[in-house]
Amino acid sequence: MVKTLAALSSPHRLRIMAALIRNGRQYVSELARAVGMSRPLLYLHLEKLEGAGLVEGELSLSADGKALKWFEARDFELILTPETIAAAADLVNTKDNDC
Repeated sequence: MVKTLAALSSPHRLRIMAALIRNGRQYVSELARAVGMSRPLLYLHLEKLEGAGLVEGELSLSADGKALKWFEARDFELILTPETIAAAADLVNTKDNDC
């Protein structure tokens, strides 16, 4: 859950998620235009979202043989209760103490 919360803590990543949820599967170039972001920066954010299991990407080939990567939002449910927040905080504190 900590990875999910961290991934969703960025306004940029929230915009990316919203675009994928509203518009469905999108190629990186069209998603970059939709959210007004450069492709390299978009890839950094998509990597974080993918690591949290919120999006998935797949490589495909166009008719002319060009490699295209598309992403789509995955179904997920996030239930926040005082107990889950406390457990997440304990996990973060444990990781901080391990450093």
